[in-house]
This record gives sequence, C-alpha cells and structure tokens, in this order.
Amino acid sequence: MSLLELRQVSKSYGEGETAVLALEDINLSVDEGHLVAVMGPSGSGKSTLLTIAGSLEEPTIGEVVIEGASLSRMSRNDKARLRRRTIGYVFQDFNLLAGLTALENVSLPLELDGLSARRARPAGMAVLEGLGLADRARHFPDQLSGGERQRVSIARALVGERHLLLADEPSGALDSTNGEAVMQLIADACRRGVAAVVVTHDAHLASWADRIVFLRDGRIVDHVAPEAADALVAPTHRS
Repeated sequence: MSLLELRQVSKSYGEGETAVLALEDINLSVDEGHLVAVMGPSGSGKSTLLTIAGSLEEPTIGEVVIEGASLSRMSRNDKARLRRRTIGYVFQDFNLLAGLTALENVSLPLELDGLSARRARPAGMAVLEGLGLADRARHFPDQLSGGERQRVSIARALVGERHLLLADEPSGALDSTNGEAVMQLIADACRRGVAAVVVTHDAHLASWADRIVFLRDGRIVDHVAPEAADALVAPTHRS
C-alpha cells in the first residue's frame, strides 16, 4: 500500500516573468516499509518536495495523498494533527525549542497529542538512548553540539507511532559513524512499516534505500532500483 503519493505535483514561486518553477510534474509513491532516498544538485527541488509531502507547503498544481487521504481536502487543524501523529520531520536547521531540554523536545509531540509526561518521557528517552544521547537528555539545545542537536531532531521525528518519516539531510552535521547509526534507525523504522523519504548528498548513505530518486531542475530524471543502488558503493550493512 502506498502511504505517500505525490500526483503530478508542481510548485512555483512568484508570478509572471519572475516566477520560479521549483518542482514540475512530480509523480512519486512510497509504500509502507520502504525507504526512498532523494538525490540531486543544490536547487533541484529536494527540500521543496519534502515540505510539500509533509503538508508544510501546498503545491501550485497537483495532489498529495497520505494514507489514502488528500491533503487538499484537509483543514489547517487536520493537517496539524496529521503532522503530530503521522509524520516525523527532520529539518536541516533542527527546529528545536531553546527553552526545552533534549528529552522535552523529543517528548513534546506525544504530549501535544494528549499523552501524559509520565508516559511520553520514557518513550523519548528510549529513542535518545538509541542515538547515544542518554547522557545529554537534560541538556538544553544551546548546550549541545551541532551533531547532537541533529540527533535530537531525529529522535523527535522517530518517537511515537509515526507512519511517515521525512528527513532533509539527516546526517549533514554528523560524522560517518553517527551517520550510519542514523540510517540504521531509519531502516529499523521502515522494517516496522514506516515509509521514509530521505534527502541526502551522500551516495553511501543513500545505498540504504530501497529506491533512489534523482531530481534535476525540479523534475524527476531517474529512479534507481535496489540492485543499482548497491552498485553505487560497497555498503557493509547489507547481508
């Protein structure tokens, strides 16, 4: 079953002669349990694709469908509820709340959805432990390194029963070891049935994907099957 579908999606900014076409006629589906990597040069539309898929922006033309429901038919509150319960989003700039600790940031989506702090905090701690951040749980974002803040952002996206994970360069601030650990967590989530879309410039990390989609000038120019993805590098994680 396709958990995420983009149907003939285009996105433009501005009007008339100054209009900029960021995406053009994008058709993309991501099934439950599948990890799709999106690659392409800077300015190719990768981040725009993610923000539209995550209901943070609306397409100029086309339709986005998540779990069979069209986003165009949802109210603002419905979209906010969808992001809180269904979509985990990892931003390039972390988007952590400065006045909350790492654990509080990670647990916040669960608490906003009505879960008590007593139940939400252990779930948040479990994800932090998986990313090697248990000893940083009580620290505030400005007490963490850039790499640590990125991992907290990833933990927040993974906590709870999210069905769709959207990650914009999740390993950008991490060394190779921690980058591999992040992809392992995302792959583990996919094995539990989560659908994931990861934007990355790193071909080695992209080789974790079931499929790689290449963007150029706002258009999908190629799809790479798992066998071809394995040929990009010689990954050690596949058996």
